[in-house]
Amino acid sequence: MSSIPAAELAARIRRAGGERIVLQFPDGLKRQAAPLVRELRAEGIEVAAVAGDPCYGACDLALDAVALTAADLLVHIGHAPVEERSGVIYWEYPLEFDPASAAAAVPLLQGPRVGLVTTVQHAHMLDAVAGVLADQGLETEIAPGGGRTPHAGQVLGCSYATARALSSTEILYIGTGVFHAIGVALATGKRVVALDPYTGEVQEVNADRLLRRRFALIERARKAETIGIILSTKSGQARPDLAARLAALSERAMVITMREVTAAEMTNFGCGAYVNTACPRLAYDDQVRFPVPLLSPQEFEILCGVRAWEDYAIDEIE
Repeated sequence: MSSIPAAELAARIRRAGGERIVLQFPDGLKRQAAPLVRELRAEGIEVAAVAGDPCYGACDLALDAVALTAADLLVHIGHAPVEERSGVIYWEYPLEFDPASAAAAVPLLQGPRVGLVTTVQHAHMLDAVAGVLADQGLETEIAPGGGRTPHAGQVLGCSYATARALSSTEILYIGTGVFHAIGVALATGKRVVALDPYTGEVQEVNADRLLRRRFALIERARKAETIGIILSTKSGQARPDLAARLAALSERAMVITMREVTAAEMTNFGCGAYVNTACPRLAYDDQVRFPVPLLSPQEFEILCGVRAWEDYAIDEIE
């Protein structure tokens, strides 16, 4: 049995005028596909196909599968929309945790006012977390959503607008890992504490180590004879104007379109460095997978001398 309520989803599909759909899941939810297909069929919904390619977010819609199968709707599971697009239903997959776990962060918070941010899976929990912190004598702030982050307090690896909108001088990030927390720190310049609500682990985030690694990669990239400017062909990651502007900064640069940014493709082209205009997370979080430096657009501007290191900024998609 799927953990996604098929009857409720089927009703949404019918309200949207859908008769023949494609289902799309992020990798962590793909085992929900088989039971959900059976349950939707029992509800009278025709599932033309399940998209099988890797999916990393709502920026990565399987629109080609919809066209190929002559479906009339894409049902994208697990993410909130990053853009308005007809013919797509977004079905989020919220995850629960005990809001009392937020009390573990109190000893590290300086207060008295703390901004709260998290990812889409936990955005619905922020009000409960605020209540726990209020019981501990802390005032909290949650910025409204908008643009690529429609939920209050939501951040993405490509958008920290809700964090920048906070007036608090200190921010608590709630979620697993520290990637988003480091992004919040770089985007805001504020003190950031990260809380894993499942393990209770709490830590103050320090972006200095990441910045040292990024500086070293910029220096390595100076030696490259050819630099590939990666232009994503994915629906919510394509930034052709940015790619063209960056390519114009150096005679060593050429634009290369890619759907999946992989080490194999980098090796095939043989460039000494690449610049990533696709998902910003690739450059920061996945560099270890790549054979040569993968710079962000801002880092390439530093390399080309049109931006100072002191003006370093994390890459975001507006």
